[in-house]
Amino acid sequence: MPFERVVCLTEETVEALYLLGQDHRIVGVTGYAVRPPQVRREKPRVGAFTSADCDKIAALKPDLVLTFSDLQADIAADLIRRGFSVHAFNQRKVAGILDMIRTLGRLFDCSDRADALVAGYHAKLNALVQSRPKRPLRIYFEEWDDPPISGIGWVSELIEIAGGQDVFAHLSKEQGAKSRILDPSAIIDAAPDVIIASWCGKKVVIDKIKRRAGWDAIPAVKNDLIFEIKSPLILQPGPAALTDGLDRLCDIMRHARRSLDEKEPAT
Repeated sequence: MPFERVVCLTEETVEALYLLGQDHRIVGVTGYAVRPPQVRREKPRVGAFTSADCDKIAALKPDLVLTFSDLQADIAADLIRRGFSVHAFNQRKVAGILDMIRTLGRLFDCSDRADALVAGYHAKLNALVQSRPKRPLRIYFEEWDDPPISGIGWVSELIEIAGGQDVFAHLSKEQGAKSRILDPSAIIDAAPDVIIASWCGKKVVIDKIKRRAGWDAIPAVKNDLIFEIKSPLILQPGPAALTDGLDRLCDIMRHARRSLDEKEPAT
């Protein structure tokens, strides 16, 4: 029998379960869940990302709690001590996102629907890889501003799929954000064609980026190619990143290529 009462402590499992037609099983969600929009009025909130109201979760009597990574290890441990079943995901790459969806399919007895969803994502990703331009744009993706953090795994892969080259792709092998903190001078030296920022939980201030010391030497700043992607679209390793997040990356790169082509001198 599939689990009947699930609490989701990250956004991506919430969205995935809705897409799999299993939203009726969700009895509690993270306070950051915004996709699909109706989740904000349909499901009770039980905490933030690294903090949760375990008493409130216990009162919901879940038969499964879904968590993510070591950042929620203390929450998971508390719930396990209380006797609850916990499944912790730890996906950091695109393949991991697809595996997460398949795992949900098995947990909730909807494997056929999960496989179909994954197949659709595979088709989209493969089509983009086949059609991307041969010359990639050099992209600096900033997931936090102070200190600057870059190289998040699935985002680095999606940048490449969309026709870019993450200038700090080597950092994507690192597990935690602390290992991906950058010296601002390294960003200047990387000379990205495009800057894309998505600051978790707060609005990107593009003028603030432009005013950073020495950044006027960066091609992306010179050419006014600085963009924002809303964090719910790209910073969660789930369906949003593979759909609206990836679409936004593609739109940004098309815009940047047109802008750079227009600036090239006629021959």
